[in-house]
Amino acid sequence: MSDIVTAVAFVLAGIVISYAVCRLFRWLEKKADKTESKIDDILVLSLGKPIIIGILVTSVFTALGYVTLPSSAGWILQGKYFNTIIIILATWIFSTFAQNFIKLYGRWISEQTENSMDDKIVDVLEVSVKYIIWFVAFLLILSYLNIDITPLIAAGGVAGIAIALAAQDLVSNFFGGALIVMDKPFKIGDRIKIDGNLGDVVSIGPRSTRIQTLDYQLLTIPNSKIANTIVTNYAMPDVKLKVKIPVSVAYGSDVKRVKEVLYEIAGDAAKKSDYILNNPKPGVYFLEFGASSLDFMMVLWAKRFNMSWEIKDQVNLEIDRRFAEEGIEIPFPQMDVHMRD
Repeated sequence: MSDIVTAVAFVLAGIVISYAVCRLFRWLEKKADKTESKIDDILVLSLGKPIIIGILVTSVFTALGYVTLPSSAGWILQGKYFNTIIIILATWIFSTFAQNFIKLYGRWISEQTENSMDDKIVDVLEVSVKYIIWFVAFLLILSYLNIDITPLIAAGGVAGIAIALAAQDLVSNFFGGALIVMDKPFKIGDRIKIDGNLGDVVSIGPRSTRIQTLDYQLLTIPNSKIANTIVTNYAMPDVKLKVKIPVSVAYGSDVKRVKEVLYEIAGDAAKKSDYILNNPKPGVYFLEFGASSLDFMMVLWAKRFNMSWEIKDQVNLEIDRRFAEEGIEIPFPQMDVHMRD
């Protein structure tokens, strides 16, 4: 009879201690909320419930030692099963801590960027770390209980190889997206060129990146392809863009006067246009003697990378008007044929 009283006393003591620890952790939660660091919040959240359950389990396990159990239930008092429960509780603590650490600090890091891709990576890591930790704990428990895990590991290895082969493209695209987030070769809104495809980035996902071409077509490009190709970003290091406008005049034209006129056109365009910068200043260069023309190059700087067509339209119209006024001939390809009798 005294053994039963002792067993009941242990159970009641466990309940009382668990209640006291529960009240303690509630007080610690309030204290942690007042601190700037979030590590203490994560620790309190991770330790609270597992410790309370651990106290109750310990008290019940101790109480059972004072009670005569049927022979068929004697295995309950074996230490390896109690230790198994401790492993499960420790795994619960570690998994909760890791998951909340990634959730808190991963979200904080992802909020520093405008890219939505890193948010999705944090979501994947948050879920993955929980399953990985519990899977390792499961194998550890099986090994501790002397259960042969070799067939399980072999089966898992074969299944893993099959899954890896089936998901090879998916995995490579995912890691390609992760590299884009870390390396930051572009962001949403940038104008880029990939394999001759020019367009504006509209989204960066775990599997692919989407760009909208200048013809308003939506291209979906796998991240693995982007990670292994040359990407031209017209928005970096800043959004201005050098616009080159080739100009040809006929042989016999006054080269000096042609340059003066082109400089006047470039200067007026920079002063009057909302698209063109004054700094860097426009430039005009006499490049070469072509097959049928004298070739010049006018260089202007657009305020943004998406204004080049407007600038070319405005400047070409003014070149046509001024050349007509100045009597400067714009040549066309021609061939002189001399015939002998």
